[in-house]
Amino acid sequence: MSILEAIIIAVVEGLTEFLPVSSTGHMIITQALLGIESTPFVKAFTVIIQFGAILSVVLLYWKRFFRLNPVAIFDKSAVAGKGFVQKGWIFLRRFLYKFDFYWKLFIAVVPAGVLGLTFGDQIDLLLENVFVVSVMLVAGGIVMLFVDTWFNRPVENQSISWQRALKIGFFQCIAMIPGVSRSMATIVGGMSTRLDRKNAAEFSFFLAVPTMAAAAGYKLYQLIKDPASAAMLQENIGVLIIGNVVAFVVAIIAIRFFIDFLTRHGFKAFGWYRIIVGVLLIVFLLSGTVSNVA
Repeated sequence: MSILEAIIIAVVEGLTEFLPVSSTGHMIITQALLGIESTPFVKAFTVIIQFGAILSVVLLYWKRFFRLNPVAIFDKSAVAGKGFVQKGWIFLRRFLYKFDFYWKLFIAVVPAGVLGLTFGDQIDLLLENVFVVSVMLVAGGIVMLFVDTWFNRPVENQSISWQRALKIGFFQCIAMIPGVSRSMATIVGGMSTRLDRKNAAEFSFFLAVPTMAAAAGYKLYQLIKDPASAAMLQENIGVLIIGNVVAFVVAIIAIRFFIDFLTRHGFKAFGWYRIIVGVLLIVFLLSGTVSNVA
């Protein structure tokens, strides 16, 4: 892979990772158009540059990522005169309130984490099936044409409860089907709990950080523990750094654009776009431009 090809793939990753359009489908099309063979390094590269995209969310929303609610967990005045069990319960509630943002993210990550660990090998096989990706791009696009009609009914209370977080987490599991788009699944999940489009999208971004970090980190660990793969990564460290930097910068631009566009116009444009990309991928399959195994 040349540096120019690495930059192009990183641009595609940064643009599509947080948009509801399926980064997997776009990676397949990009590699086909560039004539890039899906070698072990190319597969590793597309996983590792996700760290750059993850960092873009942390930078854009760093005040929310590193903000703790202002409460002293072990405040003796709060438990004065209480029994042992009551003290423990009060301390637990104050702990959960202080780390409210983090434990709700944890709750939302759990469903996909459990499924990923249980069915990881089967999911990896599906990821290599281009036909599945193309069909789900089209199917997801059709769904997105009606998302605003079905789910855009926000309520006044826009806070993320643990029930909302868990429901969004279950929706994220749908994204384990290649071509669905993690962003699409979690935003729709958020709107199904009566979040508005902006808050649903932002929680989707936040949820991406632990989810993608865990998935990419696990893949990276598997590569590093294999001597041959570790040597491959070391030889191409420069390309990996460039890819992460490009994905980071482009993802920042994409997130800012997406929030503004989504708030004003909704999902229909993304629905039509997904349908076009899915049909294009099917045409590539039928013409032999890409094989059914990525």
